[in-house]
Order: sequence, then structure tokens, then C-alpha cells
Amino acid sequence: MQPLQKNGLIYLSKDCRTMDSTIKIFSGKATLPLAKQIAKDYGVPLGNIIIFNFSDGEFIPSFEETVRGSKVFIIQSTPPPSDNLMELLLMIDAAKRASASQIVAVMPYFGMARQDRKDKPRVPIGAKLVANMLTAAGATRIMTCDLHADQIQGFFEVPVDHLYASSVFIDHIESLKLDNLTIASPDMGGSKRAHAYAKHLGCEMVICYKHRKKANEIGDMRVIGEVEGRNIVLVDDMVDTAGTLTTAADMMLKHGALSVRAVCTHPVLSGKAYERVENSKMLELIVTDTLPSQKSPKIKVISIAPLLANVIKNVVNNESISKNFIR
Repeated sequence: MQPLQKNGLIYLSKDCRTMDSTIKIFSGKATLPLAKQIAKDYGVPLGNIIIFNFSDGEFIPSFEETVRGSKVFIIQSTPPPSDNLMELLLMIDAAKRASASQIVAVMPYFGMARQDRKDKPRVPIGAKLVANMLTAAGATRIMTCDLHADQIQGFFEVPVDHLYASSVFIDHIESLKLDNLTIASPDMGGSKRAHAYAKHLGCEMVICYKHRKKANEIGDMRVIGEVEGRNIVLVDDMVDTAGTLTTAADMMLKHGALSVRAVCTHPVLSGKAYERVENSKMLELIVTDTLPSQKSPKIKVISIAPLLANVIKNVVNNESISKNFIR
């Protein structure tokens, strides 16, 4: 229906007023390849934004197109947070001051997620601090994938769409057609995730118990369950130094497992991670592109862009997102 004109003024009909706002997708520098694919899968061009860098290390983002009245989706994973988190916050603030109607922070990987509680005296809760900063900057919704701890959703005062990469990995696991398949959790904290995979695939599940000497250093590890004669698939939300995964894989093979693979959503892969993966007896490590990763013969990358594009469409159309994954 066309707008009505009277006495030189334009009056919008009810139908015109309730039309969806323009959808615009922008990206920070940390996830540019992923953002380009998300925009392509969604069916819109990636928005034009420029980051000006100053000689002292400061930077300022500038939207080079109007976002007034638009639903703006800003895609950015946060590690290292000193640059990428700050860049995301500045982009959100710029969109707010440019009168965007909604600002959705799409964080494929939510950094600081391991700082979800006080595990000793006089330490911060980094995940809560990040939640506060995102809200203060002007984010009206958060979209993220496979949080390290589900309870982080409760740190926000705005809606959180928590996605799971399960649908991406399930298809790959089923394509392997493994006999005597067993899903394994590398620690007690990931048992819920492993159980969801095992239930959907109709197979057995085992759990590794680990004790850490300190951060990124394992003191002791044992397996709870039967692994002899089985093809094991380890499931975890992230792989950082790869110490847990490679230790678990080698231990299970010593206990008689036929093969060990691992699926991890976020390829942080810091320190000697690539070296550990290459030197381990694990057949392959399957990850997504929530973070950029180097090419490696043992590492297979599956894009999460179609999942994120579908969820963005669901959010725009006020539809349920749970149909996109298993949990």
C-alpha cells in the first residue's frame, strides 16, 4: 500500500509502518572471512565500515553508509580481547549514536567465557564484566555459539541467542559411518554436551576425569567408561593449547580404542597446539570457523556461516531458533 499525501505531508498506512527495517550486516577485522560468508548466505552485501588506526595504537571504526532505523548485526569474535573486544564495543557505540533501531552483537566465539565464576579469592568474573560492557555500549541482543558455560546467558539484561554447532558436527560424524561409535567428553564439565551427541547418534558415552595443576597444564587424567574396541569421537566447546584433547586421545588408544577423533567448535589453538595435534595419535580434529585457523593436515574446518545466517533470518522474522541444532 502506498503512503497517503495530504497538505504536503506524508502519512504512512499501518501496513507501511510495520514493514521490517533494513537488515545490515557488518564485521570487525577478526572474523571478516566468516562475516562475508554469512552475508552471502543471508542474501545481503556486507556493510561498509572503515577502521582508522592511529600511531599510538588507538583506533576508531566508521560506518560508511547509513544505519538509521536499521537492524544492525555486528559480527566479531573477541580474542585477543584487548583489540577485538574494544573494536566491537566501539562499533556498537557508533551504531547506537547513528540511530540504528536494533544492534545485535554476533559473537561466534565469546571470549572471557572461562572466567564465569570466582574459583579462588580476589579474582574477577571476566565474563560478567564483558556482558556489562556490551550492554552499556548499546547492544540490544547477543548472538553467540557454544558458550564455555551456559550460565553466562544469565549475566546479560538483554536477550541472548545461544547457538550450538551440534548440527554442523552431527552431519560430519554420521558421514564417517563408524562402527562401535562412542562419544567422549574430555572433562566433567562437557558431559551434558557429549550426552546430547550420544543420545542423538544412539551410541555409548564415556567421560574423562582430569585434574589441573594450573591453567593449561594437566596433572592427572582418567577415563570413566569402556573404550576398548571402540571408535571414539571427543566433543568439546573449544581447543586451546590442545593438551587436554591430545592427552585424552593418547590415553584412550592405550586403553584399546580403535581410533580417536575430536570435534571442537572454537579453534583457539594457542601456544604449541598445532604441534601437539600433529604429533598426537588422534586421526583428525574437526573445528568450525568461529576463529581463523592455520592450515594443517590433521585439522578439518567446517563453516558455521550457514547456521548463523539461518538464525539471523529466524531472529529477523521472530521465529524459533531451536530447530537449527540439537542439544
